[in-house]
Amino acid sequence: MKLATLRNGTPDGRLVVVSRDLQQALPADTVAPNLLQALADWPLAAPRLAALSSQLNAGQAPGAIPFVPADCMAPLPRCFQWCDGSAFLNHGRLMERAFGTAPIPQFDTVPVMYQGAADDFLGPCEDVPLPDESLGIDFEGEFGVIVGAVPMGASPADALGAVRLLVQLNDWSLRALGPREMQSGFGFLQAKPSTSFAPVAVTPDELGPDWRDGRVHLALEVHWNGEAFGHPHGAEMHFHFGELVAHAARTRRLSAGTLIGSGTVSNASRAVGSTCIAERRVIEMLDDGAARTGFMRFGDRVRMRARTVDGDQAPFGVIDQRVVQAGAAPASRSQA
Repeated sequence: MKLATLRNGTPDGRLVVVSRDLQQALPADTVAPNLLQALADWPLAAPRLAALSSQLNAGQAPGAIPFVPADCMAPLPRCFQWCDGSAFLNHGRLMERAFGTAPIPQFDTVPVMYQGAADDFLGPCEDVPLPDESLGIDFEGEFGVIVGAVPMGASPADALGAVRLLVQLNDWSLRALGPREMQSGFGFLQAKPSTSFAPVAVTPDELGPDWRDGRVHLALEVHWNGEAFGHPHGAEMHFHFGELVAHAARTRRLSAGTLIGSGTVSNASRAVGSTCIAERRVIEMLDDGAARTGFMRFGDRVRMRARTVDGDQAPFGVIDQRVVQAGAAPASRSQA
């Protein structure tokens, strides 16, 4: 099934079930007021949500409304914990060069992960307010999972079994701030603004064979100001999501609704492009001796969608956002 959250004036929004073709939505207030509550009561909520989904997809839901992505918050507008990994080793090695840092020990055997801000996620069509263009505004296309409760010390297999929903996200970065924060030994803080999400979260079964081995086997297509930027594939994820969740739970239990990210989707083949500007810049430095591509400017737009390789389906919907200066009057939201 597919789930989304519509704005209703509250911080957690209104939970809806979305049709497979992303054309209709059915309010799920009778099951749970919001997605965080549904995740907390998942054994009871999931079957009832699935029943609503079946009615909606069969055309037997009289309360259905048009599904408008511009009306969406992030599927999970806030949660108790958001941890982002770096499971695509090609990206991680390139970023070591970008930051000028020494290689991370055991990078291919122990996941790298930081804890981000979970209190203010952005919807798929919201303007992205940032303070200064000089901070090196960059997008980062990723996949993520939302889990149920995970006990401390869970095995990767058990952790993978705790995955409830899959999401597509843009983990915004401010590259000018990253190197200092990395070198401090305390990790990212100011370099990581609020993360954006595609409008729809899906249960793993919704992807069929495109969810296997704990990985999302979809291409993540990125356009910047209307120009194709990259379409790397999720299959090259080194650590699968079970391993990432287990890593996060090694010394703590995870609450239902915890979000775990894959890190920037990246492939060894340069022919497929990238899902972030910093990666392209490092490749330019390696190939040509200097970076030619600048970072984003106010007014720039980025569009991301995960799609099947042999078709044009976008199961998570589309992220379509504009970067604006913080404090400027917001423009009306456009539908992705």
